[in-house]
Amino acid sequence: MKNPVPQAASLLLEKLMLLVHIRPLPAGSGGETPPPAPGYYDTSCFKRGDLLEVPRTLFIHFGIYLGENRVAHLMPDILPSITGDRRQIQQVVTNKRLILGVIARTASVRVDTVEDFAYGGSILVNHMDRLFVDQVLGSEEAARRAEKLVGATAYSLLWNNCEHFVTYCRYGAPVSFQTDKFCETVKMIIRDQRSVLASVLVGLASIVCLGVAPSTTLPTIFIPFFLWMAG
Repeated sequence: MKNPVPQAASLLLEKLMLLVHIRPLPAGSGGETPPPAPGYYDTSCFKRGDLLEVPRTLFIHFGIYLGENRVAHLMPDILPSITGDRRQIQQVVTNKRLILGVIARTASVRVDTVEDFAYGGSILVNHMDRLFVDQVLGSEEAARRAEKLVGATAYSLLWNNCEHFVTYCRYGAPVSFQTDKFCETVKMIIRDQRSVLASVLVGLASIVCLGVAPSTTLPTIFIPFFLWMAG
């Protein structure tokens, strides 16, 4: 029988990290902020197979540039699990679709324009290459790997997120440094017996940020405990 603790920790972390992808609503708006107009980004400096990074509030979103203003990237999305209509799936992923995808642990590797991928954020190119000396695959190989993975897939913040996808494509091995760093930070807090209050504050912060219902308050506060047990 599998140990349920790592799975519980993974699920709780995924709920906490919804802010990685959720797009803020403009003041007084009833809908979501639209992506920039085509041509917003200068793609002349991008090459096929480049790894693109878009820093966001808490984490970084990643994608592989395929050329001709197209980016392959992995995003939580409920729609591929309930319909095969490609026209519907290809529409920009809304916050509602994203949240339901995280809950259902479903996602898709999709191809979007640079504007839809970056959503107005700044873009870093091949910034991770310095961490993978002598491991960078050829640009065409990276792009082909990304193209082969396009379609529905499982989602897990700890085991299969957008960073795992791009590191597999460009470096040959799925790795997520930002997730590892977050988990190690929380474990360090728990291992220090003097920081019990800090661990509780981590849980309370998730409640404030995500509006967790009272019925789920207690397990959210104990996110660091689950991570420590899983380690």
